[in-house]
Amino acid sequence: MQIHFIAIGGSAMHNLALALEHKGYTITGSDDVVFEPSRSRLAEKELLPESFGWFPEKIHAGLDAIVLGMHAKADNPELLKAQELGLTIYSYPEFLYEQSKDKTRVVIGGSHGKTTITSMILHVLDYHNKDVDYMVGAQLEGFDRMVHLTEENDFIVLEGDEYLSSPIDRRPKFHLYKPNIALLSGIAWDHINVFPTFDDYTAQFGIFVDRIVNGGSITYNADDETVKEIVEASENTIRKFPYNTPEYTVENGQTLLETPEGPMPIAIFGKHNLSNLAGAKWICQNMGVDEADFYEAIATFKGASKRMEKLAENATSVLYKDFAHSPSKVAATTKAVKEQYPDRKLLACLELHTYSSFDPQFLREYKGALDAADVAVVFYLPESVAIKKLAAVTPAQISEAFQKDDLKIFTDAASFHAFVMEGDYKDTSILLMSSGNYGGLDLDQVKARLYD
Repeated sequence: MQIHFIAIGGSAMHNLALALEHKGYTITGSDDVVFEPSRSRLAEKELLPESFGWFPEKIHAGLDAIVLGMHAKADNPELLKAQELGLTIYSYPEFLYEQSKDKTRVVIGGSHGKTTITSMILHVLDYHNKDVDYMVGAQLEGFDRMVHLTEENDFIVLEGDEYLSSPIDRRPKFHLYKPNIALLSGIAWDHINVFPTFDDYTAQFGIFVDRIVNGGSITYNADDETVKEIVEASENTIRKFPYNTPEYTVENGQTLLETPEGPMPIAIFGKHNLSNLAGAKWICQNMGVDEADFYEAIATFKGASKRMEKLAENATSVLYKDFAHSPSKVAATTKAVKEQYPDRKLLACLELHTYSSFDPQFLREYKGALDAADVAVVFYLPESVAIKKLAAVTPAQISEAFQKDDLKIFTDAASFHAFVMEGDYKDTSILLMSSGNYGGLDLDQVKARLYD
């Protein structure tokens, strides 16, 4: 097949392009900008566009299909040409479904934890040499790509994102996968630019549950009241398997998971990650991995990329970076680090970076999110707010939202960087949280501080 990608440089899009090239398809693509690591990875397989921009002449009747990425606009010249020619146009999730409609589809959904749970499942299956197709939102150690597609594998494991499918398909991605086996990890309001109310947002998860195929199953986090309510209210003819956070202890900075064979040390920590582990265990068991084999494999799991990533450690201090940015994730991550190192001062720095985090109504969701920190910092750039064409956000609004009296707020990169670099880090856990880059903070210099 000959497939053309409109907006080939995206994180998900370029991985799908690489997967199809590996499968033997002929791949072409366009984009107006391609950043690393997509750029180098596409170039290695000679898939990087020779020139950046949109070129309608690349679209012709010989193409079997178009895959359209979210980065493109509805008036994209290549898209308009494809529509004019009557070519088959797929969104990213539509194409994945077409590739997997004859497989058993395992879909991991939820506002938080889905990347980690998907990563855990793939780690366990890989550990036991069980081959599956997959799509996951983080680069995994030992895996070449985030997307893997074959003709022969029976299972495909998909991370089920609730964001929109394409510029011309406003359905959430996970509505298109029609799972045989599904999981819901938790629900906390997100993507306010698309789902302006909590009810709008939660309704999408109800649709997800209702689109599980008849006779399929949903494994769900019964500790999350919203998830529990949605799943148990569904009249879909599916099996429902609740799970809860397992018992665990923390001793001298080491998390011990309670198992039938006794306490087992694991590399990950935090109540939210133990909950993720419980969900992953049930899914793996549904896929033919018994409990003892799961525990053996999960003991070697070190975490998904950008999730609770340990950057540096000395005898008395540790530095973590985490992708957390939504209120529930920030609260869970901050509490987890404090629980893991209760006798150390916790410095937690959060960069506000997303559309939702600058919305005055949504900001209120951050109340208490940094309460577990001994020193709590919020950093944001007013120009980031302006770029998103939103009303200015003031430090007073930030302070009122978080409801933490000693909250430190920085609105310029130089002052924030100086604060981070000049701190006394003896007996300290340092936690940096953002989906951005902290205003260009040099993380190598921060790491070096721990080794001074």
